[in-house]
Parts: sequence; structure tokens; C-alpha cells
Amino acid sequence: MYFLMSLLFTVNLSSTTAILPKFLLDLSFDINQITFSGCLSQMFYIYFMAIFESGVILSMALDRFIAICRPLQYNNIMTPRLLLQLAFIGVARSALFVSPMVILTSRVHFCKSNIILNFVCENMGILSLACGDISKQQAVGLMVRILVTVIDVSLLLLSYSSIIYTAMKIAVGKARHKALHTCGAHLTVATMIYVSALLSSIVYRMQTHISYDIQNLFNAIYLMLPASLNPFIYGLGVKEIRRCFSRSRNKKNTMISSSMRIQVNEKFVLRFSAEK
Repeated sequence: MYFLMSLLFTVNLSSTTAILPKFLLDLSFDINQITFSGCLSQMFYIYFMAIFESGVILSMALDRFIAICRPLQYNNIMTPRLLLQLAFIGVARSALFVSPMVILTSRVHFCKSNIILNFVCENMGILSLACGDISKQQAVGLMVRILVTVIDVSLLLLSYSSIIYTAMKIAVGKARHKALHTCGAHLTVATMIYVSALLSSIVYRMQTHISYDIQNLFNAIYLMLPASLNPFIYGLGVKEIRRCFSRSRNKKNTMISSSMRIQVNEKFVLRFSAEK
């Protein structure tokens, strides 16, 4: 569980790092230029991390399924070797899905404006500047989005429906509450990710009816909101992490209080010596 959570947070940090520094530079110093190769690289990285994040969410669902439905076999199934294999499969799947999109987009002939009214390099935003037939590129992008969403959501629903069924049938009291709480947190994150991606895709395909500001808003929600909320949903939602956080906070407060007492005592000694 901790390995998968750290992997999810690493994905969130990496994906936002590909966006936020350039975005902040654009806002602060009006450095709103990027090369075509740099734009394609950012596009690859964003989509790669989005699909890999979906794979990590699937791995977390598998982990919870085995922990609740096959508890006696958990240590034999969820080994470090299996976790590394799942991570490798996620990387390979992301590269397999994203590479055709980027390659096809790089071969498009551009003759319109070189300005994208967006703060990130999205596939549809780049293709909107293209001349000629781009139906193949649009079809591939839509097919990748549908395949990833349908396959991953179907597997997630299958996994969590089995978990909830098992928890309601077998577990009682605190065990049932813990299982349902875990499922609720995971489903909240998964729903947030897939709904944000779906809304972003719909908004982009309705660009003639929706302003660019609204498109950018939905892009920001899709790219940044899950990464901002995951540490609170997963990190503070885990009892052990919450305890460590509380201990470190209490230790820090104790150190601050001790430092203040030392400073007060030093002032008292200095004043006393002066009076004497």
C-alpha cells in the first residue's frame, strides 16, 4: 500500500512539474514561447503520466481486492516483485498508447497561427492549428481516451464491487467500516480523475461554443486538482501517516516551546545580573 501511494504521489509531482514551472514563468515574466519539439515533449509527458496514474489506481484497487477478499494469501500474492512488474506494465502501456498520438501529431502540416490559447500543449489544441485532413490524428486520440477510460473504469468497478460485496457479507463492525472507508477514499480519487478527464475532453470538442477561459479552467482542474487532493485523501486518510504527522507536529511545537522558554530564561538572567 505504501509503495503504491508513494508511486501515485511521485506521478502527481512529476506531472505538475511538467506544467507549473512554465505556467508560472508565463504569468510572471510573459515568457509564453515554446518550441514545437518542446511542446510535443510536454504533450507526451502529460498524457504518459495521466495513463500511468490510471494504472497506479488500478494497482491500488488490486491491492485492496486481495487484502479484503483474499487476506490469507495477501503476503504471497502482493510481493515486491509483483509490484515492480505492475509498475513496469504501467510504464509500457503508457508509452504504447501515447507514442502513436505524438508521432502522428508531429507529422501534421501546420500553416495557421502558431499561437495556442492554452497554458499546456494538448493534442486537440495543437491539431487546431493544422492544415489538411487530421481525422486520423483525432480518431487515434479519441480511441486512446476511450480505451483507457473504458478498460480501467470497468476493472475498477469490478474490483470494488467485489470488495464491497465481500465486506458486507463477511466483515462486521470495525472491519466492515474500515473496508468501506478504504473503498470510499479510493473511489473518490478514481472518480475525480476520470470525471475531470471526461469533462476536459468534452469541453475541448465543444470549443466553438465554449470560451478559451473555460477550456483552460477545465484543463487546470483535470491536470492539477487530483494531484492537489490526493495527499489529503490518501495521506491523511491513513491512520499510520496521520499519527506520524501528529507526532512530528507535536515534536515541532515542543521544540518551539522549549526554545521560547530558553530565550525567556536568558533574558531573566541578563536582567538579574544587570540589576545586581
